[in-house]
Amino acid sequence: MQLEGKQLIGSQAVLASGRSIHGINPATGETLEPGYPSGSQAEVEQACELAWQAFDRYRETGLEERATFLETVASEIEAIGDELIERGMLESGLPRAR
Repeated sequence: MQLEGKQLIGSQAVLASGRSIHGINPATGETLEPGYPSGSQAEVEQACELAWQAFDRYRETGLEERATFLETVASEIEAIGDELIERGMLESGLPRAR
């Protein structure tokens, strides 16, 4: 999901306040587009606090609910498909099979 200059903090899409972070192709030294928005120290701290709160709730869930959650996350990652694989190859210099 492309947020065009925004970042997610908790469940909120907020306008990024930091400069863009770009991947670099190690094989060519090329700066990759798009850049990804970065946050300020306060935004990072807020995101970390929200992550801890989410973990507090997550660890109280049962094993079956956790398994369902993790399977859903895996399915969403797999659904990105070739786009994610191609970007990973560009950023890492590794072949497709890796």
